[in-house]
Amino acid sequence: MNAHDALAADFETHRDRLRAVAHRLLGSHGEAEDAVQEAWLRLARADADAIDTMGGWLTTTVSRICLDMLRSRAARRERPAGLPGPEEDRDTGVDGDPEQRTLLADSVGRAVLVVLVRLGPAERVAFVLHDMFAVPFGEIAPVVGRSLAAAKQLASRARRKVRGAPAVSGAELARQRGVVEAFLAASRAGDLDAILAVLAPDVVRRADPAAPVAGRPAEVTGAHAVAREIAVFGRNAHLAEALLVDGVVGIAVAPYGRLRLAVLVTSAGDRVTGYELVAAPDRLRGLELALLDAGRPWNA
Repeated sequence: MNAHDALAADFETHRDRLRAVAHRLLGSHGEAEDAVQEAWLRLARADADAIDTMGGWLTTTVSRICLDMLRSRAARRERPAGLPGPEEDRDTGVDGDPEQRTLLADSVGRAVLVVLVRLGPAERVAFVLHDMFAVPFGEIAPVVGRSLAAAKQLASRARRKVRGAPAVSGAELARQRGVVEAFLAASRAGDLDAILAVLAPDVVRRADPAAPVAGRPAEVTGAHAVAREIAVFGRNAHLAEALLVDGVVGIAVAPYGRLRLAVLVTSAGDRVTGYELVAAPDRLRGLELALLDAGRPWNA
């Protein structure tokens, strides 16, 4: 094996981690693959003998590449990758395999990807590297071009955004979560009786003009009418996850971690009293989204 082949073989041992870092930073499988490929090209041009720790060097390199891509995206005032747009359907992802895209999104959590896209470029890099991959701040600071203290502040600010600020008490949040998760479980199963069991008799379903309810009225009232609609159209509930929406428990429908629809839920006791389907991009951008499990260890 010549030196180039040996270097390529060493790089391959790090590819999965680099892909995971890039995917969390960019929120796009196609862009993540581009970033990893660029890291390989830079390694091939570098003096490999001068690299002390290959894994650390590659993580730093791919992170810098991703940061440049995030800043370029922001400078062009592009729509963030986590918000809906027709061109995203053309992102065929890893090896053009939609199943692989789904597996990678599931490995992170779709809601996580949706929330991460709301962070600024440097915040996202500091948070992802430290909280998700346990990279020390001493290594993060040069990547984001900040002091050690400033890098810590970036991650801390990002962490607060990811956790959000619940607008209700802990007990009320737990009640809301129980109702929403029961609603999601019934919707995923397509079980009409189970759906009816979590809906209030006078439940109201509303939808904005951009919501995917073609041929249906903007407002549907009554448990049986709403439940029948869910039983037919709720098959995409497997793409949905509960999260904080404007401080209360709601739902994000996010295939491959890309936000397509938010569901604003109201409830009383153990029943859903109403929900609104929000799909208009300007409305989605205006929502404050945060995670319900933000206290868990990210690098676990």
